[in-house]
Amino acid sequence: MKFMLMMSAPRGSTGDYGVVDWKLEDLKAHIGFMKNFGDALKQEGVWVTGQGLAPPGQARIVRAGKGGAPEVTDGPFAETKEFLAGYWIVDVESPEQAYAIAARASVAPGPGGKPMNMAIEVREVASAPPVEP
Repeated sequence: MKFMLMMSAPRGSTGDYGVVDWKLEDLKAHIGFMKNFGDALKQEGVWVTGQGLAPPGQARIVRAGKGGAPEVTDGPFAETKEFLAGYWIVDVESPEQAYAIAARASVAPGPGGKPMNMAIEVREVASAPPVEP
């Protein structure tokens, strides 16, 4: 079973990542935690993929416009208080195993090394229906 674990982050005072206001040592500890977490998932054999995402100020919303040409607008929406900061896709035996991995990600260190206890959304990756021969 594959699950996507999505980590949301609150907006900072400038509307983008709040980590820009962190002390350098706190930011290094947070990034180090994320790197070590990814390495551990690889060693456990459950890693499929995962990435951090660029700040929301770089996000765009795209729709098909006239003639199918891309119609690009700024995004995400201004009223959003949190945004998707990164994700992991893991291949595990049960939802409970995905939940346990999400809990491990949730305790990434924040300012002063205190665990952030971030909300991690866990959703099963839908598979295609069986193809009839």
